[in-house]
Amino acid sequence: MGFIDLVFPKKCVICKKRGSYLCERCFIFISFDAKSLCLACNNPSFNNLTHPRCKRKFTIDGCFSALSYNKTAQKLISNFKGKPYLTDLKVVLTDLFYESIIQNEQFAKLIVNGSWLIVPIPLSSSKLRKRGYNQAEILAKELSKKFNFPAQNLLERTKEPKTKIKSTKLQRKLNVKDAFVLKNSQLSIVNKSIFLVDDVVITGSTLLEAARVLKKAGAGKVFGLTLARG
Repeated sequence: MGFIDLVFPKKCVICKKRGSYLCERCFIFISFDAKSLCLACNNPSFNNLTHPRCKRKFTIDGCFSALSYNKTAQKLISNFKGKPYLTDLKVVLTDLFYESIIQNEQFAKLIVNGSWLIVPIPLSSSKLRKRGYNQAEILAKELSKKFNFPAQNLLERTKEPKTKIKSTKLQRKLNVKDAFVLKNSQLSIVNKSIFLVDDVVITGSTLLEAARVLKKAGAGKVFGLTLARG
């Protein structure tokens, strides 16, 4: 145990037991049974892919999620991106993220064939100033190391999102409409394969809009990668 751990011992964010951010007893409440849904219609999907009938020219190709967004996952993610801002949780969360995603057969097929860019969903400038970091960017960089794919901040958020609590799918869609632009319009992403990384997907509106911007700019395949799915 290092000096920092002696002075500021790690505690399980669920039950407060000392030793680690997620103790063995609370780990059993993590659910890796994330729903497989088409983001375009929110109906069950085969292997996390967007339904052929839902696909349009600029529609996201699918979305892979590691965890079900149950109370345990909510608590972990809340502590990761809210007070007390436990960025050190990135190790625990990235391990959960990676170990779950890599076991998805469809995902494993994708990463075998070709190179991918890992792109985080950006925060608004005000949220970034307040928090000091983007949790999606941290996850993207950690996954980049795991998969040996480059991580790149391709997108910029151009408007402040309104609260998502109890909003409908249509409200969320309107909330993120035209919310993203390419940070560098001179950078070519033509035919690039991209994984969009975020912490949680609920309705999929954010990922759908971000994928639309990337595909309009010429990107090839675009899939979402999220730590949890609600």
